[in-house]
Amino acid sequence: MAVTTVKLLINGEWVESSANQWHEVINPATQEVLARVPFATHDELNAAVAAAKAAFKTWRLTPIGARARIFLKLQQLIRENMADLAATLTSEQGKTLADAEGDIFRGLEVVEHAANIGTLQMGEFAENVAGAVDTYTLQQPLGVCAGITPFNFPAMIPLWMFPMAIACGNTFVLKCSEQDPLVTMKLVQLALDAGIPPGVLNVVHGGEAIVNGLCDHPDIKAISFVGSTRVGTHVYHRASNAGKRVQCMMGAKNHAVVMPDANKEQTLNALVGAGFGAAGQRCMATSVAVLVGEANNWIADIVAKAKTLRVGPGKDNPDLGPVISCNAKQRIEHLIQQGVEHGATLELDGREIKVPGFENGNFVGPTIFSGVKPGMPIYDHEIFG
Repeated sequence: MAVTTVKLLINGEWVESSANQWHEVINPATQEVLARVPFATHDELNAAVAAAKAAFKTWRLTPIGARARIFLKLQQLIRENMADLAATLTSEQGKTLADAEGDIFRGLEVVEHAANIGTLQMGEFAENVAGAVDTYTLQQPLGVCAGITPFNFPAMIPLWMFPMAIACGNTFVLKCSEQDPLVTMKLVQLALDAGIPPGVLNVVHGGEAIVNGLCDHPDIKAISFVGSTRVGTHVYHRASNAGKRVQCMMGAKNHAVVMPDANKEQTLNALVGAGFGAAGQRCMATSVAVLVGEANNWIADIVAKAKTLRVGPGKDNPDLGPVISCNAKQRIEHLIQQGVEHGATLELDGREIKVPGFENGNFVGPTIFSGVKPGMPIYDHEIFG
């Protein structure tokens, strides 16, 4: 059976790319090929930006209320299609169905905010700031904006970007992750169904060349990025040097300090949930816990709690699904081995875990080190971002 090809969205039309480089979208629990994503050509990128630039001329003049009503419709469509969106997200990204619905819902909250954008569009007026001088400010859209989004939240983060930009009168070019674009594209289709006009929202796919093209294109006025520190630093410098407004939210990890008077059961649940939820593939995951005083005696309890977590395909709603790719799994296992080699104590080893019926899945079980010191790779390395 032929594998579906993911289209580009240019000027309101779904376009088959003429790319000669493609990326396969893989179900991380089964290795099934779900679709093929093109790495768009330079001409296709230019066409998407040109469509956005042309659409801006009329979109910026569209009344605020008319823009906002589109997002009232979009939030309704997202709610009606929640189950299908979550199933798609789980199949391509791996996270559990419950987590997938949370991913979508957090984006939906921003869509709802975009539907109430009018109160944020008002300017200010000050009378007699000097002799016979009044001042006023206006809120005006910038023009064509672009967004670059990561694999770990393929619904939430695109919905953080294009609804707000478009509701404020800008037009948008989106470059979502090539690893799991299917749910993003379904959300884009719902946005079109809600009434976003041709050219106001465009989508291109690709890798480094497309990212650099967005950074360099003279008609793009602002870029928003979420992803790894390495790529985000590159985007920030390249796009800001090109005179664009840039916001880059980059890889991070939370650290927890557990004081001896903490509620033990509550703390154990919080540490295990924060550390292993979404298989650790979120920038707010708690990867390091510093245990103080009596809490140092809780390591065995943390390990016991982690051992109760169920690992499996996301569609079965386990506690942990697979990680996004074979490369990600190999990288994590390499870091675990480095931790052992550098003298940390491996309290719980999640390597070589097998899930019956899904032997080819990218599964890594809960893994816990103790005795980790700053400077060890397992402490300092940004595993996900």
